Amino acid sequence: MKIRFDAGRLFAWLAVSCGALTLGMSAAHADEDHLNTVVKRGTLLCGTDNATPGFGYLNTKTGKMEGMDVDLCKATAAAVLGDPKKVQYVIVTDRSRFNALRTGQADVVFAHSTVTPTRESAALSISFLPTNFYDGTGVLVKTALKVKHISDLNGATFCTTQGSETEQMLAGYFKAHNWKTSTKALTYQDTNKLFDALNSGRCDAMVTDKSALAGWRGNASNPAAFEILPEAFDKSPLAGFVSQDDPRWHAALTWIVNATFEAEEHGITSANLSTFVKTTDPYLQKFMGVNGTLGKDFGLQPDFVQKVIASVGNYGEIYDRNIGPKTPYAIERKGSLNAAWNEGGMMYSPPWY
Repeated sequence: MKIRFDAGRLFAWLAVSCGALTLGMSAAHADEDHLNTVVKRGTLLCGTDNATPGFGYLNTKTGKMEGMDVDLCKATAAAVLGDPKKVQYVIVTDRSRFNALRTGQADVVFAHSTVTPTRESAALSISFLPTNFYDGTGVLVKTALKVKHISDLNGATFCTTQGSETEQMLAGYFKAHNWKTSTKALTYQDTNKLFDALNSGRCDAMVTDKSALAGWRGNASNPAAFEILPEAFDKSPLAGFVSQDDPRWHAALTWIVNATFEAEEHGITSANLSTFVKTTDPYLQKFMGVNGTLGKDFGLQPDFVQKVIASVGNYGEIYDRNIGPKTPYAIERKGSLNAAWNEGGMMYSPPWY
């Protein structure tokens, strides 16, 4: 089930075959325990995109939401409510994602969002969860344009999403590099419209996170007609976020995400989970909730980690299923920052002592 929220208004709609749903303002305020609110409601309201293949995307063939961000929504519902299906997807755009959280229409947002200090300042009052993908802002062009580098686009028309940091970054980049005054940026509501603008020739270059560009290129009827330029404008670590008003909720969700990294490090998968539940290793017994009080300490069930792994698998499984080599997007993980820390990457969990 999913809900659409945009520009302060909520439009209820369902992915498969349910009737209209109207959702009231039900988020926890600063004096409430958000975890208890979600448990009492019995449903997690998870903000995510539906127009970013591989991350948050409505598959029109199946009528279902899919992607890495969607899997993190499911993992959270599994950990908090014991069931990955107890989630309603609040569809957000770059422009509406923070309002969705502030106005109570979402409990958490996983929507391809870059970690920045401005966003964690008092201006937005959000707290980021652990980084779940290391990315960079890139450029997609038509192969026929025969552009090989960003510098070749001086004087071109760029397009990006409204309300994103990329909009400001482009303006600063054009000015800092003294580009022609004919260089301009057009903004659109979401990446669907961005790709349409590029495809129709309204802009020469589509600018957003490289992983999103790989998604759109992979989903194109002729992927070879598009090319992602080698450079990145900047670094873009992506993470989910919650409101700053409830440290307990933030802590619980932080370790839910960390659980996917830790499970991969120890080779725990959705397929062999039952074997590890029987482990005699004291460290893994604590991690799996067989012994210790971690679940209780976070206000979760003792086996919350098991619920996460059973529902979506470890981080490697989430990655491979959504954007790995067997998908149309084939985003390389080996040798990148998104590899596990013991394989030269940045993806790891603090220890579960």
